[in-house]
Order: sequence, then structure tokens, then C-alpha cells
Amino acid sequence: MELRQLCALFLFSLPLSSAQRPNIVFIVADDLGWNDVGFRNPDMKTPNIDQLATEGIIFENAYVQPLCSPSRTAFMSGMFPFHAGMQHLVVGPPQAVCVPLNYTFLPQELKKLGYATHMIGKWHLGFCKWECTPTYRGFDTFFGYYNAAEDYFHHNVGRYLDYRDNQLPARNYSGEYSAFTFAQRAVDIIHRHNVSQPLFMYLPYQNVHGPIEVPQKYEDMYPSVRNEGRRKYCGMVSALDEAVGNVTKALKERGLFENTLILFTADNGGPIEVYANNWPLRGGKHTIWEGGTRGTSFMYGAGLQKTRTTYDGMIHAVDWKSTLVSAAGGTPETDIDGMSHWDSIRNGLPSSRTEFIYNIDDFEVPREGHAGIRVGDYKLILGYPGGPDGWHRPMNRTEDDKYEQTVYTEGDEPVHLFNIREDPTEHNDLAQQMPDMVAKLRARFEEYKKTMVPANFPEPDPASDPRKYGDVWSPGWC
Repeated sequence: MELRQLCALFLFSLPLSSAQRPNIVFIVADDLGWNDVGFRNPDMKTPNIDQLATEGIIFENAYVQPLCSPSRTAFMSGMFPFHAGMQHLVVGPPQAVCVPLNYTFLPQELKKLGYATHMIGKWHLGFCKWECTPTYRGFDTFFGYYNAAEDYFHHNVGRYLDYRDNQLPARNYSGEYSAFTFAQRAVDIIHRHNVSQPLFMYLPYQNVHGPIEVPQKYEDMYPSVRNEGRRKYCGMVSALDEAVGNVTKALKERGLFENTLILFTADNGGPIEVYANNWPLRGGKHTIWEGGTRGTSFMYGAGLQKTRTTYDGMIHAVDWKSTLVSAAGGTPETDIDGMSHWDSIRNGLPSSRTEFIYNIDDFEVPREGHAGIRVGDYKLILGYPGGPDGWHRPMNRTEDDKYEQTVYTEGDEPVHLFNIREDPTEHNDLAQQMPDMVAKLRARFEEYKKTMVPANFPEPDPASDPRKYGDVWSPGWC
């Protein structure tokens, strides 16, 4: 290692004072496809995101789960979802479930280091009792919603409101597009922030999850896209980009930007049946193909050594908690699944992660990827990988494109094996050619499976009925 790198490692191993700790902004884009950003696809208009990504470090092998709640479980707890019972589908509004309360969440760790902690956006980690909700799990403030797939303008799930300002229903935002409301709340917090204290802001935006809704002027930015759904989706990405730009502008105005570390990631691959695009990767959301699990992700800002534009090391969603705690000058927990990549990322060193689990889900009839593991360069899929399958370019034609759909099969067959380093698009199945490698990865998978916690996926609970709470999805019923 060069002397310069040794000195940098030494300096960053010294304890940080409160004034030295970087501000941290953790942005999650919901359902954003691998190919839905301008730095990969020049047809996309995302200048703010592109500038942060290309002036920062783009992660080429940063993995997430195939769906929202499991990825967010990993982000906040540092645990693989199959260790927390959160591996099957997502938390439904009427389900009495949340991430187990014995896990310390990321904002709780950062509060120990003196951070002010704020969350704005989508929670989706359970809300049936107050102890499950953001302000009880480490956030000083919360503005956003508990569930998913709500209307962008009226903020309803079904017929009932799902919008919160801390613990109170937020009823006065009907007609306001959520990306702009969230960005404005972030700007307000930044301008009110006590600059003597480090700031942590978790910004899991609603964009670009369905329903496909966006103000007309953003849709009009894509006149050459003939497919209406894809055109609206692209507009939603550009609205997200503007919201990101408004937050970075506020950080600059307040003098905080130079000492801010920004982590941006998708929560899963884009849903290709809902106009997202993961080209050239295979599959999308709901699947453990690379298109469902390799997330668009980058890091920008304080503490990074800008000697390259990409980082090729293996990272998993469970690692972001430990990595951000390290960046904040803290000591990550040793009893969680995640590991810190802070020194590796900032100094261009190899990743310390050599393997991870895509999913282990033995629940009845899984509708997402059932089982998969990566060890070194090789990936093993056991049984149903999730659907849809195939390789898809952006859906720009007038009619909705047809996509291939995998037929569901129970159990651990068929088996697929890929060398992901040489074949990231998963065209060349090696399972028949390399039975010894299949056996090796299957044995390693079985070791992980011994530690699996059964999925906590209860039946809907009538006690959740929002009509009991003034027509608002509310905690207090489990």
C-alpha cells in the first residue's frame, strides 16, 4: 500500500469530533431501474443525479433485495431479511408485523455519535404499533408514509390516508406531488439545522414506484417516447432528479455540502412490466436475476478519495449500515450480517465481502425469487427465480411490449449457475458443465439455510381497519 494511503487510513482511524463528523444523506429511489439514469442511458434526463454519480463513485456490484420491505430491512438493521423473518414479499397495510424490535436501526447508531436524525418518505417496515414506527426507531422527526403504492397527489392507500408528520396525520397536502413535498421538507430541515451538530437525513422517495403519476411538464420532457406509460415513468425519474437537486442546492446554501456524504441507491431492480428498464441485465423487480437485485447506486462527497469513477467490489444492502457508521467515525456492530466497506470504497481497495444470499424464502408459493447465493464470481439459483424473465430494452413503442414470464415451479429445481464476473447478463448457464461448482455453492447455501428465520407473513388483521382511526392508516392495533 502506498504511503499516502497508509496516512489516510491512519487519519481516518482517529476519533472524530462532532464538528468533524460528515453530514450523511441517504437517498433511496423506489423501483428505479438499472438503465433508468442518464449516466447509463443518455435518453434519461437526470442532470443532478448524473453529476453526483460521475463526480462521485458509481457502484457496479452493489446488491439489494428483489422487493421493497426486505431491502429496507437490510438498510436499517444490517441483517439479511431471512434472518429477520422479512424475506417474503412486502409488509401489507393490514398485517401485524414489523422488523423485530430487538434490532438497532441505523439512525439509533448515528444518534450515539451525536447526529440529528430525520426521515422523509417511505417507511414500509411495519406500523401496527407505535414502537415499530420511525420516531420510535431512532429518527428525531418523520414526514412520510408507512405503506406503499399510494397516490402521489392524494396520498391514499385504497381509500384511506397514509401521510404522517411525526405522529400526526398530515391532511393538508392533497394535490401536492409527493416528491416536491418531501424535497421541500428536506430543504426546511437543512435550513433550520444546528450546524454544530452532524446531520443524518434518510430520504426514501416515493418515486418511481407505481402508480405511474407525474405532473404533465415532466412527461412532456420525453416527446420521443411513444409509449404513454414509459413516457410518464421517465417523467417521474426526472421529477425525482429535480427533487434531489433541490436538496443538494439547500445543502450548498447552508454551507453543509462540502462536509456531506451522499449515498444514493435503488431499493430493488425496476419492474419491467411497469415501464422500468434494467437493460442489459436479466429480469427485474420480484426476481433474483441480476436485473432485480443489482441496484443503481453511488456515493458522493465527504471522505472519499476521488481517484476513480467506479467501484467494482461486491457490496450488499446489509452493508450500508456498517459502512455509514464507519464513515461517521463510529464502530460498527459485530453481531449483524453487514460489514463496513468504508475504507475499501474511499481508498479503492478490494471488497471484504466474498459472498451473500440473494434470498431464502420457503413460504407457501413465493411470488418472488425463491433461493440464490453468490460466492466469489459464481451465482447459484435454486428453483423459481421470480418473474418476469428475459432481457428488455426500454419500452418506447406505442403499445406495451410483451415480456417473457417464467412458469412457477416449487422446490429447488431447476438449478442455474452463472459466472457473474464474466457473464453479468446471465446468458450462459453453467449448471450442467460445472456440477462440482453447483455442489459447492449448494452446500454453502444449506449452511445459511440452517440459520433462516421463518417468514413472518400473517393474515390480514381486521383490527387495522383505518375507519377506526378517522380514515387514516394508523398504529395502535397489535
